[in-house]
Parts: sequence; C-alpha cells; structure tokens
Amino acid sequence: MTVVNDPAVWLKNIFVHAGLSYSISSLLSALALVLIVIVLGWLSNLIAKTIILNIVTRIVKKTTTNWDDIFLEQKVFTRLSHFAPALVIWFMAALALKDYPVWLFVVHKLTYIYMVVVTMVVVISFIDAWHEIYKTLSIAKHRHIKGYVQLIKILIIIITILVIVSVIFKKDISTLIAGLGAMAAVIILVFKDTLLGLVASIQLSADKMLKIGDWISIPRRDVDGVVSDITLTTVKVQNFDKTIINVPTYSLVNDSFQNWKGMEESGIRQVKQSLFIDTKSIRFLDAGLKERLSMVPELKEFIESKLKNDMTEYSDSPGIQGSSFFNSSRITNLGIFRCYAELYLKKHPSVDPRQTVIMRHRPYEGNGIHVQLYLFAKDTQFVPYENFQSEMMEHLLAIMNEFGLKVFQQPSGDDLHTVLRK
Repeated sequence: MTVVNDPAVWLKNIFVHAGLSYSISSLLSALALVLIVIVLGWLSNLIAKTIILNIVTRIVKKTTTNWDDIFLEQKVFTRLSHFAPALVIWFMAALALKDYPVWLFVVHKLTYIYMVVVTMVVVISFIDAWHEIYKTLSIAKHRHIKGYVQLIKILIIIITILVIVSVIFKKDISTLIAGLGAMAAVIILVFKDTLLGLVASIQLSADKMLKIGDWISIPRRDVDGVVSDITLTTVKVQNFDKTIINVPTYSLVNDSFQNWKGMEESGIRQVKQSLFIDTKSIRFLDAGLKERLSMVPELKEFIESKLKNDMTEYSDSPGIQGSSFFNSSRITNLGIFRCYAELYLKKHPSVDPRQTVIMRHRPYEGNGIHVQLYLFAKDTQFVPYENFQSEMMEHLLAIMNEFGLKVFQQPSGDDLHTVLRK
C-alpha cells in the first residue's frame, strides 16, 4: 500500500475514486484545502486572542506599574494576534494552491499586504500607548505632544502606503520616494494645513503658549472658553455657553489670543468697573455734610487730615484764608466718596489688599464724571467673581446718595414726560 504524504494528492485521489474527473478532483481538493487553511487561520487567531486575553491580562493585572495596563487598553497585544492567521495562510497557501501558481501569487501578495497593514496598526497602537503614558507624567501639563504624535502616525501611514504600492506594482520604494519629490509642490498644496499646523504646534509647545485646560479668548472668532484638545491642525475650545469651536492651530500663532492662565495661577483677578457721576451733584464739603460723614471714624480721620493739610498749605495766604470758599475747604463730596470706596474695598474679604485698590478719574467724555474702580479679587472663579462685582457696585450705588452724589444717566421717557408736564 502506497502512503501519500501530500494532502492535496490524497484528497484528489479520494475524489477520483469517487468517480469524478481529474480536473474537477484537482479543483475540489484545492477548494477543500483552502477551506481548511481558512479554518486553521481562524482557529489560530482565536487561540492567539485567548492566550492574550487570559494569560497576558492576568500577568498585566498582577504587576504594580500601570504602563503595561495602558498597552493592554490600547490593544497593542490584541492586535498582535492578527499575525497568527496571516502566518498560517502564508505558509499553507503553497500546499493548497500549488497547482494554481497565479492564485498562489495573488494570495501571497494579499497576505503580505495584510501583514504590512497589521504592522502599521500595531505600531500606531504602540505609539498611542506611549502617548497615554506620557500624559501621566508631570511634564505633560506644560508640554503637549499630540501634534507630534499625529505627525508620526501620518509618516507611518505614508510609509505603509508606499510599501503596499511597491508590492502591487513591483516598484522599488526609493523610486516611489523620488517620484514623490517631483510632486513636492502638489504635496505641499494638499497638506498645507497639516504643515502649517505642525510648525504652529511646535511653536506653541516650545514657547509654552497653550495647553489643554487653558482658558483663552479670541474675540474676533467668538472664542471664550477652555481648550479641550490640541491636534496637528486644530485647537478645540469649549466655550462657556457649551458650544465647541475648532480654531486652526496656525491661526493662534499668526493672530493674537488672550490666555488667562497667568491670572488663574496667580490666584487673583483684575476688576475694572466704572461709575458715571452727575457733575451737578459734585460740591464742596459743607458743615452739614461734614457732620454727617464724620460719624464714620475713618472718614472723620480723612476729613480732619485733609483740613489740616489745607490750613498748613495756605497759612501764608491770609487773603485766601478769609475767603468763604476756603472755609468750606477744597474737599469735595466726590473726593470723600473715593476715599470711602477705597476703604470699603480694602476691608472687603473678597479683595486682595496687597494689590492696588484705587478709584480713579478717567478722561471726561460728556457723560458725567467717569470714575473707575481698579482692584484685584481673590476668587478667580466665574460665579463668585461676578457676584462680588455685583455686590460691590450695588453697595456703592446705594450709598452714593449719602455723599450727596447722583449717578449720571441718559434721560428716559418718564424724565421727558415730567419736563413737558411742567
């Protein structure tokens, strides 16, 4: 009895003995072997995944470091299992298709391309895993490298495409690269945004101009929110109204933008608020107003100090001393109000007294006397900051009448009606 070592011949003999022709028996034996190879490839993939998910996962979970956990989460090990069916098909295709060299050539080419693509996917997963590991380091808070990671991925994809094209068309990779050099102008045009984004990303990272979590404002683009992501071509910002705006990365280098990071790190936030005082309500301090305001100890001290300085300054001017306007002093109700506002704000628990606290005059524009409050709040968060500003302005507006001052405001319909009725 003759022993047949070739499975293809053995299957072919079975079909021939069953009464089929030689050509049909050859075709059926090849199809049967192809089916067997496919099943073995599927089983090899299943076994490889099972080993990875069970054995490798147990080993990873027992280690103290979280780096291997990240590799497992990024599916680096799982994607390696795709090499198993490719290797089975590569080595067993010759057995199944030895009578069909053209098909064997096609299967080998497709398997090779498949392994190249799997290699690309594994490498990209490996890079993503290292990027996730990098983000756990303290330096990642100030050095964002997502743009560089995306660039490396693009280069890997380009190399993969070149390898696939060289396999399909039997061209040397160096020849393809030389051809790409001749198409440099077209490539630059197609990848213009990517190249500009790369340069901008490098500059933003090197100069520490921007990172995820920064609050930025770009009024021209209606951007006012927190940076949620930085990619090679765009910076994603979530505005405080919960809308998402994608800003081209290179525009942040070409145009100016406001980064509130320094304010948040300092722990204080600037306040600039304006009041417009009716000029007709400003007057010198008289006896009645002086007596009423002197009931506040701090204001009494300010008034007496100011009067004393005035007396000293004009001691050599008897004519002026005897005049009526000097007896009322040079102190105005607005001057005392400014003193009160500064004292009130310096003692306010929400104000940083170590910083400048002042109420100053701004250029006159015909809308009353423009005075501006300039100070720094301790709380930089939106709600407490806005509540403090509102409380401060409400208090000052309510107490202005005690100083004999009025707020300047445009005439309303009721004002015009009152005038006409008179």
